[in-house]
Amino acid sequence: MSFFGHFSYWATVFILMTGLYIVIARGNLVKKLVGLGIFQTSVYLLYVAPGKLIGGTAPIVGEGFTVYSNPLPHVLILTAIVVGVATLALGLALVVRIREAYGTVEEDELLEADAKDD
Repeated sequence: MSFFGHFSYWATVFILMTGLYIVIARGNLVKKLVGLGIFQTSVYLLYVAPGKLIGGTAPIVGEGFTVYSNPLPHVLILTAIVVGVATLALGLALVVRIREAYGTVEEDELLEADAKDD
């Protein structure tokens, strides 16, 4: 197989590594949440890409159809998107509360302020 035969997997790896880099390299909590969202998007792509077959139809039995696409990955990803949005909303709410309590959303400043309290 060529590079383009597995293009969706290469795109998944690139998006995954981009999200992981943002989470690790950035100190801003909002940027970390954005990185987690990008990381999560790569997982969606990883599940949805093999679920669609070229030339496949919806799994409705009928004459003339022999190749069917599997709808299960798409349904699971819809559920994962809802959970991801709820998790992101909770994370943003926590960042707002941290900002109110400490006056910053930078990780190093938060650790410094927390060390002073001890």
